[in-house]
Formats: sequence, structure tokens, C-alpha cells
Amino acid sequence: MSEASLLTGRIISAAIEVHRHLGPGLLESAYEECLCRELEQRGINFERQVDLPIDYKGYRIGSVYRLDLVVDQRVVVELKAVRQLEKIHEAQLLTYLKLAELKLGLLLNFNVVLLKDGIKRLVNGL
Repeated sequence: MSEASLLTGRIISAAIEVHRHLGPGLLESAYEECLCRELEQRGINFERQVDLPIDYKGYRIGSVYRLDLVVDQRVVVELKAVRQLEKIHEAQLLTYLKLAELKLGLLLNFNVVLLKDGIKRLVNGL
């Protein structure tokens, strides 16, 4: 198993633990706070609400977007609490990956009965 797969597995395991305790129906911010706590307890390095500047034809637009979490400087984790994941959520995460020049992302929707039904792993082809 690759190092990236092991890391995403650890992130998903932490998210499942949060979902097991809280269940669906809360605000995204509550899940983010609890997931950060769970990652800390598991010794997983992450940054929260990371600024994502945009470079448009040499013009830099700063602090317009924020990544929910960047784990181990390699995996972007985008949290949702929506009825269902849509293609636009996937497109958003792929755009974030491109802008951040990172390869791997996890889209986690906590507003589901079973978290496994709310997980999407996306890879940016760079």
C-alpha cells in the first residue's frame, strides 16, 4: 500500500470516528472542529483554513479562497454537510488541487447516514 493511501486511510478513519459520535445533520464547521481534534489526537499533521491565492495572468489575488484542511502538506480535505455530493463539489476540489499544486484530495460529506457513502477521493493529474 502506498504512503498516500495509508495517509488517506488514516484521515478517513478519523472522519469515521467523528461521524460515529456526531451523526449527520450538523453544520460543516462542527465537523471541521471535531475532525481537527481527532487528527491532533492521532498525531496527524495538518493545517486548517489555509489561504489559497489565485494567480491570474501574473496578477495575484490573495486570500479569496481557503482550503478546509491540508494534511501532511499533501492531501487537501474539503468538508461538506450537504444532502448529496454533486459534480460541482468534485470540480471545486480539483480546482483547489490545481491551484495549490497538490495531487490528492478527499471530499468528505458528513450529512449521510453512513460516512462511507459521503467519501470521494480525487487525484489531480497536474
